[in-house]
Amino acid sequence: MNNVDLYPQLYDIVAGRYSCRAYTPAPVSREMVLAVLDAARLAPSACNRQPWKFIIADNQETRDIVIGAYSRDWVKDVQTFIIACGDHSEAWHRADGKDHTDIDVAIAVEHICLAASALGLGTCWICNFNIKAISDGFSLPDNLEPIAIIPIGYPNPTAPVPAKNRKAIDEIVKWGKF
Repeated sequence: MNNVDLYPQLYDIVAGRYSCRAYTPAPVSREMVLAVLDAARLAPSACNRQPWKFIIADNQETRDIVIGAYSRDWVKDVQTFIIACGDHSEAWHRADGKDHTDIDVAIAVEHICLAASALGLGTCWICNFNIKAISDGFSLPDNLEPIAIIPIGYPNPTAPVPAKNRKAIDEIVKWGKF
């Protein structure tokens, strides 16, 4: 039995999700955005601290802030962005001081991406952006760090879907000691 047979719905969503960089101009409804954010709300976090906040940029003014912070042409067609922010003061810190904000936010963001994929929407993680431009443009308080920008929208059906190039399972799994 293979994984597709064990959990076919989840496997299809995970296998079909990709970093979408071509969108239609159709807007995403507030209900759809809230549906994917509800999946983020349900994400686990260290000690259930939930150190995340999500800002929606879906009008020209806020979209322009995001477009200015990430200067790639393909984002100009995106109608809605989700800015995932972390609050380091709310996060759990391990005994050695390791801050789990980025980990917790990453889990929530991937819940967003998978929920969006299940709804026929495309997403892409953007982490290489001008943090100051986002912080200043959205008037973020000092305790919030923008961690990722997630464009969300309807994938352009004429754009090619990139092939998945993943390592084989035996390259990433070790049983017992390394």
